[in-house]
Amino acid sequence: MTNNRVEAAYRRANTAFRNPTLDLLHGRYAPFVVAVLSLLFTADRPTVPVADAHVEVDEMISELRAAGYDEEDSPRLPAGAAREICRYWVRVGWLVPQIDDDVEVYRLSAYAVGALEIAGRAGASPTRVSRSRVRTLLEAVDRLAEDADVDPHRRLERLLRERDELDAQIRELQEGADPEPIDDESLLEEAENVLHLARELPADFARVAESIKAMQRDVIADLRRDIRPTGGVLREYLQRGQHVMQATPEGRAFAGALRLIGDPERIDQLATQLRDLQLRPFASLLDDAQRAELDAIGRRVEQGVQEVLTAQRRASHVITAQVRTHDPVRDRQVDELLRSVMSGLQTWMQDSRAGDRVEPLRSFPHADVGHLRQTTSDLVPPGAPAPLAEAGDVEFLDGDAQAWGGPRYTELEDYVAGLGDRFDLGGAFEEAADETRRPVDLLGLLEIAHRNGMEERDDVSVVEALRPDGTTRRFAFGAVTARTAKQEKND
Repeated sequence: MTNNRVEAAYRRANTAFRNPTLDLLHGRYAPFVVAVLSLLFTADRPTVPVADAHVEVDEMISELRAAGYDEEDSPRLPAGAAREICRYWVRVGWLVPQIDDDVEVYRLSAYAVGALEIAGRAGASPTRVSRSRVRTLLEAVDRLAEDADVDPHRRLERLLRERDELDAQIRELQEGADPEPIDDESLLEEAENVLHLARELPADFARVAESIKAMQRDVIADLRRDIRPTGGVLREYLQRGQHVMQATPEGRAFAGALRLIGDPERIDQLATQLRDLQLRPFASLLDDAQRAELDAIGRRVEQGVQEVLTAQRRASHVITAQVRTHDPVRDRQVDELLRSVMSGLQTWMQDSRAGDRVEPLRSFPHADVGHLRQTTSDLVPPGAPAPLAEAGDVEFLDGDAQAWGGPRYTELEDYVAGLGDRFDLGGAFEEAADETRRPVDLLGLLEIAHRNGMEERDDVSVVEALRPDGTTRRFAFGAVTARTAKQEKND
């Protein structure tokens, strides 16, 4: 073995022992820390108010000291008050303070959960190489091989073989065969294997939540260091906030697991199955701690899922709020102001003495903007707009567009003037020129008739209008007798 391999292995081991999990287990007061944290945090109590934690830790220390576990020659309990001890655990990464419903609480970090899991396995009865554990391994390898195999023929053969086995079992039960009973010892092995697998879940959930929080801190730090304009960073960071679960390997793995355990009905079914298992005869072979641990699996899963989802929502909210208020120009101005203040303070400290006083700045200086206008009126007098061009000066570039316009009142009035004192409006429209026999011209003719005075009759007039594209439209309306000139009213 070469020296390089030994050095590399030693560096890896040295790095591993700097992990907070191993630091907790190999510390001077490791038994005390493990005992207190395991009593303080349970499956039914994932968070503890800070004030309550300090009181309970102080009571535990007093009881252990009264029992003689804190000898002067070899002290096995940490010195100081409970508050100082808990604050130290926060600094080394075993406890995480947070705010829940406006109350500051402690919760276990992923490192502490992992340490308690290791200590619990070491203190319990050793795990056995049982049929259940080997079967779990083999089934996991089979699933991995099946998922990695992309050959459709081999997958079809496996599915057909599994279907034949299931059909055979169904036929046996339908024919009245009794299922082969499983002895209590085997069921006990199965239960121990379930407990072994469940012990790893709390640490896994805690690691996912902490990875999301670490990603949140990295995003906020990157955002504050980003010197690009706000518009350039909004889309990038908002997208990271909305897809925070996909930003870490732990989050992506949890998103896949959430499809199995995220359904409330599935969690309720899990809790029901665990309660039913406790009523089976083999459950009497479990000790009290194992039965309590088995009963708490459902609650641990539900709490773990809730913890991760809460961390996800909180990270998305924090990132979104930071992005919306991000102003790199303002941040640079504040940084420049602070640097100038520090520079001025350093310059003043070089020549100042202990008794010198600094006159505080009680208000900001006012900017001198000179003379401002005192009225809002325009200095330029208003003028009349330029006259409109005469109608004859208008040039229509597209004659077809003009043909599709409104009624031609001038032509219609000239036409009506030559019809005599009274005329039938329907007949007059039918005899008009094609240019003034459009549907809009019928409306214009009705408008002229209404203005000059008209009489409605009981019969119906039917006319045919000619559109500019050559198509025709038929219209029916109450017959009208119109006047050529407007009738004057007699006083």
